[in-house]
Amino acid sequence: MQLRQTGRLRRLLGIVLAIVGSSLLLSGCNLDRFRVEAVQVPEIITSFLGDPQTFNSALSKTSPNVFALIYEGLITSHGITGEIQPALAESWEISEDNLAITFRLRKGLRWSDGHPLTADDVIFSYRDIYLNDAIPTGARDILRVGVTGALPTVEKIDDRQVVFHVPEPFAPFLRNTGLPILPRHILAASVQTLDADGKPLFLSKWGVGTPPQEIVTNGMYTIASYVTGQRIVLQRNPYYWRRGPMGEPQPYVQRFIWKIVENRDTQLLKFRSGDLDVAEPMRPEDFPLLKREEKRGNFRVEMGGPRPGTVFISFNLNKGSRNGKPLVDPIKSKWFNTLAFRQAVAYAIDRDKMIANTFRGLGAKIDSPLTSQSPYYLPPAAGLPVYNYDPEKAKQLLLEAGFRYNDRNELLDANGNRVRFTLLTNAENTIRVSMAAQIKQDLAKIGIQVDFTPIAFSALVDKLGNTLDWECHLLGFTGGVEPHSGFNIWSPDGSLHSFNQKPLPNQPPIEGRQVADWEQKIGDLYIQGAQELDEDKRRQIYAQTQIIAQEQLPFIHLATELLMSAVRNTIQGVQFSDLEGALWNLYEIQVTP
Repeated sequence: MQLRQTGRLRRLLGIVLAIVGSSLLLSGCNLDRFRVEAVQVPEIITSFLGDPQTFNSALSKTSPNVFALIYEGLITSHGITGEIQPALAESWEISEDNLAITFRLRKGLRWSDGHPLTADDVIFSYRDIYLNDAIPTGARDILRVGVTGALPTVEKIDDRQVVFHVPEPFAPFLRNTGLPILPRHILAASVQTLDADGKPLFLSKWGVGTPPQEIVTNGMYTIASYVTGQRIVLQRNPYYWRRGPMGEPQPYVQRFIWKIVENRDTQLLKFRSGDLDVAEPMRPEDFPLLKREEKRGNFRVEMGGPRPGTVFISFNLNKGSRNGKPLVDPIKSKWFNTLAFRQAVAYAIDRDKMIANTFRGLGAKIDSPLTSQSPYYLPPAAGLPVYNYDPEKAKQLLLEAGFRYNDRNELLDANGNRVRFTLLTNAENTIRVSMAAQIKQDLAKIGIQVDFTPIAFSALVDKLGNTLDWECHLLGFTGGVEPHSGFNIWSPDGSLHSFNQKPLPNQPPIEGRQVADWEQKIGDLYIQGAQELDEDKRRQIYAQTQIIAQEQLPFIHLATELLMSAVRNTIQGVQFSDLEGALWNLYEIQVTP
């Protein structure tokens, strides 16, 4: 995950796409005036809630981001069916023993600077970056094979052919070869050269301050400009490989603006005023208004099923210390690591009310770490544990676990400590802020005081992956059809194993971190699921992981909105997808006057 690394990085929940208008826009002119006066060029303008964290795809851990627009891997997948399809590789062949996959690249591939893209770039991307222990990339977690966590090897056959070898059959491997291929001729020196601390210069390569012309891409677009807090400007890559039915270059949309609008209400106003072409994802609270305005505003509302992915609250279960100081207050750590406490919290959250109020009825409960669109998803009717609203059961569980109530109905632990913790979420996301506010109210009804603190997404990411200084958070992971894309979440050594995070490379060590038996069991099952090639047996294995996760509740799943987008009628060729929304097939979408 990136919040999920997948075999196809296009599967980023709610990816936001945008195109820029002209050289006048690059110089900072008024956008509305520009759109009237400029020469008509196919473009799409949309928005995102915050600035990018990096332009280095190998180091990115958040989504949405621009990487699905500027990079491609060997394979991709169909936005509606999830079927694996060729991308940079025109074909592949799997050996009879399932231990090797040979890829053949398309003829004439080039980077955005015109340099040939060859097998050397594939070898470099995997051997020198994704499989390099000195590079802290989450992609490595999903490439590990078997109990030993062995990594695949890759070798060059000729300029257009590479072969990957795995030490044992590994079912998810083909889908995982959608990782972005990166330019060897630009980045190799930064991997090989070390800084004063002995770290590869690659770790500081292509940050958000990098001049856009230095960032070489192989996808549909290149970065034309980036202005912090304002916009990312993308323009069509003249060397992109796709061609239309008549041999014409794709994508047809030539320029994008990904506007930085750090408020969902402002995003709505900008879409209604015509300043944005796409509102995606669309909030449930905006549905009645936008549905009424479809004809007048010359747009349409596209609606699908539950948004893929998960939304949850999670407690910091890490019992370790750093520099002699516990990561979590030992008193609170004892609560969080008590299963009955987590179960009580789950029963105390009124998800039906959340759907009715926050999602205006346009939502669905989440009861599994796997998205409901996955063929490996285990529904509650098939035995998945669920926690429907039952505050009396929540109180009963707490009392049986040794907690008690004072005369003000405040919850105390066995030692008389008031049960109180801080809940974090990203302030830019008004839906999550609303959900967290309700959770604060719901838990107050069972005597728990929640100090709700919305903070900037970048600050929250730093707490989860770096300082580990947090108690409880509300966030989500993107979702896809392949369970193993979440291995970096469920492996105890994974880079997104946030509820009990081990130190990442180049971070201070943690003393006394403990891995619970159930925690290790889920990680082991994910390894077994990746080894198993029989689909029925794979489903049984991943069913076990979902049951254990719901029994132990490292993530208390909440609810999600239906996937909706508002799209201008000038944007033609949209094939709305429950997995990826409105713009997954951007390469063939056209804009009419």
